Amino acid sequence: MARIKGAMATRKRRKKVLKSAKGYFGSKHTLFKTAKQAVMKSGQYAYIGRKQKKRDFRRLWITRISAACKLNGMNYSTFMNGLKKANIDLNRKMLSEIAISDPEGFTALTEAAKKAL
Repeated sequence: MARIKGAMATRKRRKKVLKSAKGYFGSKHTLFKTAKQAVMKSGQYAYIGRKQKKRDFRRLWITRISAACKLNGMNYSTFMNGLKKANIDLNRKMLSEIAISDPEGFTALTEAAKKAL
């Protein structure tokens, strides 16, 4: 039986890591050991970033809605409570888009929320 060496698999694995480390600073894009560490860390950052992106956008939408509510003489929490009592089911993304693109429509929403309270 012929002896099988792992050179092909090792080279393939290392090329894959070095390819994903392309563009990294210093020796991180040429040396396998440092490239592997950098790729692992960047993968962790990417995983965490996918979760943080959702939080950041929700915070942005709430800030926009709050600013538009203050222009109409309400605060954010009473506005959302009024919308819930008025059975208006709009998510925060759509409410922030309405606040930016259609201020008159948002004013109508705040009036509906005030009536429901």
